[in-house]
Amino acid sequence: MDPSVVGSAQFGQLWTTSLPGNYIGAKEQIYSQPLVYTLDDGIQYVFIATQQNNVYKIDAKTGKIVASRNLHIPFLTADVLPCTDINPCIGVTATGVIDATTDTWYITAKTYVDQSDQRPQGRENGRYFFHAIDVNTLEEKPGFPKDLEGTIAKNNPTRMFTAGIHLQRPALLLTGPYVYAGFASHCVQYNFTGWIMGFDKSTGAIVERFSTQGGKEPNNVPGGGVWMSGGGLATDNKGSLYYSTGNGYASQLHGTPVPGRQPPTALEQAAVNMKINDDGSLTVVDFFMPWEKEQLDGADKDLGTTPLELLPPSTFTCPNARRMGVVTGKSGKTYILNLDNLGGYQMGVNKLDAIPQAPIQNENSVYSGAGVYPLEGGYIYINVIQYQTHVFKFSCDASGNPAFTKVGDSPEKAAYVLGVGHGATTSFKGQSGTGLYWMTDVDGYNLRVYKAVPEGGALQLIKSANINGVTKFARPVFGDGRAYVGTVQGLLYAFGSPVNLPLTCTSPNDFGKTPINSTSEVKTIQCQANTYSQIKSIALKSNTNFKLSGLPSLPLDLPAGQNISFKAVFAPVAPGPLSTDAVITTSSGDIKFSTTTPVSLKGIGTSASPLFALNPNTVTFSGVIVNETQGGATESLILSNVGDSVLTVQGIDYSIVSEKGPYIQPQQTAGGTKVGPFTFSNIPGTIAGNTDSIVKITFDPTATGNYAVYIRVRTDGGSKIADIFGTASSQPVALLEFEAADGSGRWIPYTENKPPFSFGDVYQAKTKALKMRLTNNGAPSAGALSVTVSKPPFGVSGIVGAQNGADLGEGTNLAAGESATAVLFCSVPKSQVNVDSYKGSAFWVMNTGDPNFGKQSIEFACNAVAEQVGPLATNKSATYRYGGCWLENNPGRQLSIQIAGNDPTMTNEKCINGCNAQGYPIAATEYTNECWCGKRLPLTQKNETDCNYACTGDETQICGGNGYFRDHSHMSLFSNGKQLPSLPNVPPSIMPAAGEYKYNGCYTEGVGGRALSAKQTASNDMTVDYCREFCSGFNYFGIEYASECYCDNVIGNNARLVADKDCGMTCSGNLTQYCGAGQRLTTYAKNVTSSSSSSSSTSRTSTGTATGTATGTSSSTSTSPTGPAVALPSASGFVHQGCYTEGTSGRALGDSLTAYDGMTVEKCAAFCSAYSYFGVEYMSECYCGDSLGVGAVPATDNGCSMACSGNAGQLCGGPFRLNMYKKGASSSSTVTSRTSTSTSQTGTVTSTTSTPSATGPAVVQKAALKLPLVP
Repeated sequence: MDPSVVGSAQFGQLWTTSLPGNYIGAKEQIYSQPLVYTLDDGIQYVFIATQQNNVYKIDAKTGKIVASRNLHIPFLTADVLPCTDINPCIGVTATGVIDATTDTWYITAKTYVDQSDQRPQGRENGRYFFHAIDVNTLEEKPGFPKDLEGTIAKNNPTRMFTAGIHLQRPALLLTGPYVYAGFASHCVQYNFTGWIMGFDKSTGAIVERFSTQGGKEPNNVPGGGVWMSGGGLATDNKGSLYYSTGNGYASQLHGTPVPGRQPPTALEQAAVNMKINDDGSLTVVDFFMPWEKEQLDGADKDLGTTPLELLPPSTFTCPNARRMGVVTGKSGKTYILNLDNLGGYQMGVNKLDAIPQAPIQNENSVYSGAGVYPLEGGYIYINVIQYQTHVFKFSCDASGNPAFTKVGDSPEKAAYVLGVGHGATTSFKGQSGTGLYWMTDVDGYNLRVYKAVPEGGALQLIKSANINGVTKFARPVFGDGRAYVGTVQGLLYAFGSPVNLPLTCTSPNDFGKTPINSTSEVKTIQCQANTYSQIKSIALKSNTNFKLSGLPSLPLDLPAGQNISFKAVFAPVAPGPLSTDAVITTSSGDIKFSTTTPVSLKGIGTSASPLFALNPNTVTFSGVIVNETQGGATESLILSNVGDSVLTVQGIDYSIVSEKGPYIQPQQTAGGTKVGPFTFSNIPGTIAGNTDSIVKITFDPTATGNYAVYIRVRTDGGSKIADIFGTASSQPVALLEFEAADGSGRWIPYTENKPPFSFGDVYQAKTKALKMRLTNNGAPSAGALSVTVSKPPFGVSGIVGAQNGADLGEGTNLAAGESATAVLFCSVPKSQVNVDSYKGSAFWVMNTGDPNFGKQSIEFACNAVAEQVGPLATNKSATYRYGGCWLENNPGRQLSIQIAGNDPTMTNEKCINGCNAQGYPIAATEYTNECWCGKRLPLTQKNETDCNYACTGDETQICGGNGYFRDHSHMSLFSNGKQLPSLPNVPPSIMPAAGEYKYNGCYTEGVGGRALSAKQTASNDMTVDYCREFCSGFNYFGIEYASECYCDNVIGNNARLVADKDCGMTCSGNLTQYCGAGQRLTTYAKNVTSSSSSSSSTSRTSTGTATGTATGTSSSTSTSPTGPAVALPSASGFVHQGCYTEGTSGRALGDSLTAYDGMTVEKCAAFCSAYSYFGVEYMSECYCGDSLGVGAVPATDNGCSMACSGNAGQLCGGPFRLNMYKKGASSSSTVTSRTSTSTSQTGTVTSTTSTPSATGPAVVQKAALKLPLVP
């Protein structure tokens, strides 16, 4: 596009074509951008696909509809209400792609199952089809279209593609034999996921079906749409595919920094690099996610509103970012990304973005892809909603990083509603100073054209036009000096310099064959005026082979319909096909007509005599290696006779000095005529008329240097001179080196069969990047070193790989002394501490033009190391090894000793050291800030993904979790190998006997004193046999509250026999046995004849000293249950809000807490009287706060099922569940959430007897343990 033309009055609207489609009374809408393509008939066409699923083939010059076809009925917007972004029909939305090798147009179309019903058919009946259309006929290619319904994601079998809820918005990508399409949602509705689907372009077979929600989040978690406001998927043509995604709700990383080479399976709010494998499948190799990803989700601020655009590396390159991309989202931030290292998540300083330039903050959201101008130093353009277009000039800073600096704005602002389009730039034949920036907008001037380089800080508008109904997020499409824009009113606009000629003249005018230096017959050229025209000049385009005569007197006014004539002759002075135009310059005053009319003149000049021609006149041999090729290198020289008679070669003169001689006598050999290292063979003696003869030239040097020979061929048809040059080089020498891992800056040379290149130790959650360097280490006379084979480990599985598939690729050439590098990385995924190190490796297959190098399989090795903490062995490895992620509350506490909780400095090292100091072989962290110890392994080990909490004291470590599906508490466990094995994973039961003792029933505690009071102890290792041995001298023993043991010869204080189920707590030392409950004893007896509790005894109160691990003081409470436990509706001005979960990153209520065995709802209300909320949990725990922590939500699993330890008729939460109360609120009031900050609290727990809980998991006895109070 020539700026002088675009900016002139001659450039304007050429035509408008109205598309005839009409469905349910609605006009056509063009969202899929026009495609301009020239067919074999030499005519350029515009191809249009519409929301009514109609396709059109339009003459690009005239706007005439040549052909059209309907593919399906469209899907109707009524089935996705209230989303009316596209209304009322949804058909072909995405821009298709044309394969020039097969004339095939690929598009996707949304429709319904039933093609006869024009009513809304429901989302479940929606369908998407992948089409392959012959652009010559608009007919479907054989085997197409392909129905996509029911496609199962390859990377997540729980996700299935359903067309009714998805929208294919991004432009399709054709690369090699495959076509790729991206999918998102209708206005972020329904259970959608982003999709990348790949198709074999020949068969339509699906080669990739990738879901951006890759699991294991529940399959009803939506997000990660690929829509990019219609921008396209991108490729670097080096094996990578790039795109950006929208918001989502899995949020797997949740504030934990992750390197780009360790991408999550849920790619939400991300810029993504995928390797295109040979079979068309894709592998995620790198990603970037803004540090504030979750905040962007909450505000629905998609990163993926614009495509990830690849900037041309020929212009946009810096030492630290050789290949760059740009993406901008709803947050208004423009991100400049390193395509070889996108940046991961929170990997920068202070957990910010690790990108080569700090994000550029624009005033408002951006939906349009950046305009990119690669000339004059490089510029990008950002169209901001409601604000000006901003222009940024590219440079590199002193540190080698990109620096995009704002240098200008547009005078006009973008529309205040969504719709400003993607930026586009053009130039005239790639010349500097000819750049133009084009954009469309839904308000104001709908088409605007600016000079690409700002002047005085402002873009200069040179052309504008109003286009009613221009489609949002559109951009002009170009072809042969014309620009095309579609609308939502079914109109296609064409802009350009007029093609309507003011005159119709005799053209073309073929004079046939004419001998040179003679004149053909005269031809009379007639011209008729199509409109009133003033003829200003008639002249030839600088060609001396034609002549004009009989020209009218000028200027001449010629009314429409009137004629003029003039004469032309062909007078060739050279042989061969010759042509030119006679250009008639006019002025009509009508902008619909051009100011020039060309008249074509052509003919063939002939010669009756022989006429000699030589081609090329310069032959060059470059990069020839001495003695590399037997017989040397060869080129050809064409000797031609362009005359009709036979041409005789009279002689050839040779000079090694200049074209003018002196000439020397060549050496005649069996192989031909030899001059220095050059040999000429197949020299003809004669050449027939109008034929060629090929002379073979061989260059076979024996020494390095520059050589030349000048030959003069003398014939009876004239003489010509040819210059022959050759450069002889020595062998290139390949030197391959790898950057030393120790940071010293040394380079380690590669030697075959030696140890692999090493990254050394790389710690978990870290990435180390090192360079491999290839140098042409030959002599100064060495020829270029070429990379003939290069198969980098790009996109391979494992922790080692290459940053891209481009660097040191096949075809790389290095002059003597020149080097090139490629970056490799070792990226070790986040892991737990105290795990074994492991090796990772990858191979790069390479060969070069150095014959001594040979085909090499170069290995790169990395030692992935986890931090070792706690007691260390002599080899510096930790003695407490990581044992995996284990299920908690299964059904009770799995480890019996808690030594820390609500600790803001909790780490696995701190917990391990604490448990080791107390002699426990097992240490486990839980809930980000708790530490538990024990002797026996828990019952159930789970997947590593179930432990997903970062430790409060070190975010790179994991301290338990709430499960991948956030449904249960888990612990991160370490052991020194001396632990006891897990107990059998069987349901708990009543032990029928223990030695000579027989089961005697479940008893209440006494009234006014203990039922068994002669002797007592408590232990976190309590079992039935433990208590039996302790009470061996007594007739009775009983176990209460999981870990308390009581002995006596009588059951006293009016204790009474109750149902066995009332003793429902499992033993703290054996989860398969029942050990009473709150205010309930599982009793055993010997030497007695009756188990009745009706006998009366003197009331007594006993104080005992524990002989086990804890001591306790007991007092009685007389509250008795009257029925099943229920939630108390209110207490002391607090109203019950329902059963709530604990928080996901801290306590639901974390401001204050207490716990004791006599807990009731009223007691907790009194304790929390100064707060807005209180909650009771796990029978005996009370928590207070003014707002709820993150993730605390109403529970739906009946998890609040445990009776209060102080009143069996009231519910006091459950494991990980709270009965929640709010001050002065109704039961339907809204609960305020917050991000809670936990404070470590420690208290002394005194055991108080209470009414029992009939059911519930085992509870760890807390009697007289001074420790943080947590469930």
